[in-house]
Amino acid sequence: MPIRQLLLMSLLPLLAACAGMAAPPPRDEAPLPPKVNTDADSCGAGRVQDRVGRRFADSLGESMLTESGAGALRVMKPGQAYTQEYRADRLSLRLDEDGVITTIGCG
Repeated sequence: MPIRQLLLMSLLPLLAACAGMAAPPPRDEAPLPPKVNTDADSCGAGRVQDRVGRRFADSLGESMLTESGAGALRVMKPGQAYTQEYRADRLSLRLDEDGVITTIGCG
């Protein structure tokens, strides 16, 4: 047998194995990412900005929460640990060492 025929005969099992392979099943499409509210004032912080400079009290926080329409209130004091996850519906207050509100924002 010529070499060419031997080579062809040795490749036939490989070709037959490849021919028997089926195409992979179609993949499901990836889900869409969640929508993020990019509105800078989604928690209503703009409605309570006049409280910057006032000493924080629980009653003030409750009235700010109601007036802003926010879903939650977070008060951040100097040196206090807090989570850094972003919640668009949360009204976040930063206080200084004397308990005075320095910034009001969403998050």
